[in-house]
Amino acid sequence: MSVPRHVAIIMDGNGRWAEKQGLERSAGHVRGVDSVRNIVRAASDMGIGYLTLYTFSTENWNRPQYEVDMLMHLIAKAIENETPEMLRNNVRVTVIGDMESLPDETRACLQRCIDATAHDTGLNMVLAISYSARWEITRAARILADEAARGLISPADINDEAISSRLSTAGMPDPDLLIRTGGEMRLSNFLLWQMAYGELYVTDTYWPDFGKAELEKAITEYNGRQRRFGKTGAQVENEQHCATPEV
Repeated sequence: MSVPRHVAIIMDGNGRWAEKQGLERSAGHVRGVDSVRNIVRAASDMGIGYLTLYTFSTENWNRPQYEVDMLMHLIAKAIENETPEMLRNNVRVTVIGDMESLPDETRACLQRCIDATAHDTGLNMVLAISYSARWEITRAARILADEAARGLISPADINDEAISSRLSTAGMPDPDLLIRTGGEMRLSNFLLWQMAYGELYVTDTYWPDFGKAELEKAITEYNGRQRRFGKTGAQVENEQHCATPEV
């Protein structure tokens, strides 16, 4: 099975999973950490290069304060507890999002993990925390405007590549596949620029129940699709045929 170079996941349904079990919503978030661990292991074993997880959106700050506080503490403890395994499995951790908006405890735990795993060369696990695509694109626009105002670039220099290089994901390949758990049919302000030609896969499975088998199912469906990038199917097939070496 051919694996995508970059898989992004919207980890949705923790609260609904808990409510369905007759539990507090917090129990779903705690259980969701187990799914993160399992999917990171599976992605690493499969040879996926980048795994980007939508961990906490800018809009999530609007949730009840007790839930926000619980999530921030859970993120801090989870990353602290999982750092040794990241090191054992050669997983490099990075964060995209507004780190400055995070509580001190959460930001410190994340930074320690980022620093500890900086030289790992296996799976790149990217945590989108206090992230939104509109925030990211607006930030890139401000950077470009400032550079233009200081005479470092001209407006004519601003193109797709210039914008991409000012995004939080600069230097990363765009996602090939975006998986959304929980059945909702929307991107929820996640990687809007980067997902211009990414494939979408939505499952009704809630995140706490999403495991290796579900990931393999998503990738199998991905492998059955033809990525055309605006071309016709015949063009893509002809290019693939020409690229196949003779034996």
